[in-house]
Amino acid sequence: MTDEPHIAITGAAGYIGSRVAREIQEAHPDWELTAIDNFYLAKVRSIGDLDVDHVDIRNRDRLEAALEGADIVLHLAAVSGVDDCEENQDLAYDVNVQGTNNVAWFCRKSGAGLVFPFSMAVLGDPESFPITVDQPRGPMNWYGRTKLLSERAIDTFAEGAFPAHQYMISNLYGSHDVDGTTVSKGTVINFFVSRAKAGEPLTVYEPGTQSRNYVHVVDVARAYVRSCERLLDQLEAGETGVEKYEVASDEDPSVETVANLVADVAAEHAGERPEVTLVENPRADDETLTDTFEVDTSRAREKLGWSAERDIESVVREIFADE
Repeated sequence: MTDEPHIAITGAAGYIGSRVAREIQEAHPDWELTAIDNFYLAKVRSIGDLDVDHVDIRNRDRLEAALEGADIVLHLAAVSGVDDCEENQDLAYDVNVQGTNNVAWFCRKSGAGLVFPFSMAVLGDPESFPITVDQPRGPMNWYGRTKLLSERAIDTFAEGAFPAHQYMISNLYGSHDVDGTTVSKGTVINFFVSRAKAGEPLTVYEPGTQSRNYVHVVDVARAYVRSCERLLDQLEAGETGVEKYEVASDEDPSVETVANLVADVAAEHAGERPEVTLVENPRADDETLTDTFEVDTSRAREKLGWSAERDIESVVREIFADE
């Protein structure tokens, strides 16, 4: 390993990847960074003085050339989201499964460490709470199935060859700034905020009492920095194999509770409270409708020294205060 670590990020122009690059730049400005993306949906083309190179992880030769010399690969390139994967199943398989195999195969040949997020979608309908990475897998949609295939592949590739961290990330929210560009995504809380700003009703899928765990994108990016630091120690010690972490917060409100919070804050700033309405749930058969969604975050806190720092109400208030 060189004196200054070389970190490569796939999906570096995306919602999480661009923030990961920024967090590494701030925490470890001397580290060498390589950033790649195929720009499927992302608009970011550079992060500070770091250019994002156009590389598709499905092209193994180009991928391996781009990753050459990396000590750690942070693999964030993916077709993400239930709807996109359902509508583009071949693409989701090629990118999420075959592409991830290409990345893991590079790590197996080179010995580079790897971080990969497999999402809570691999669980399907959780059998018990609090949720942990040790629970049985039972994905309910194609997105979750592609992530499960990749999780299992990395388990196999890493054994005896390289250290890997796999993340079970809960529901993301929030936005962040990259050189004047706001990077966001249509997640539940972001959706409510944008609707409230536009003075439109906040539509909540029935029954509304379904709970979710939420974690801010910047907090998730911080976890990647901590994984890099730990993986460098593991590489130095010659460790191999997979560690799995729950990357989540301690907040698991119902969807209706979140909508009402956003509506209340909007009313404080605009003087008019947007209506919160219940609508028929098109995903009722493929969605967990439990009224609790507690996640055990102790593993990440104890081994990575990471925990979520942002809370939903404070973030929502900051967004409206900045208007």
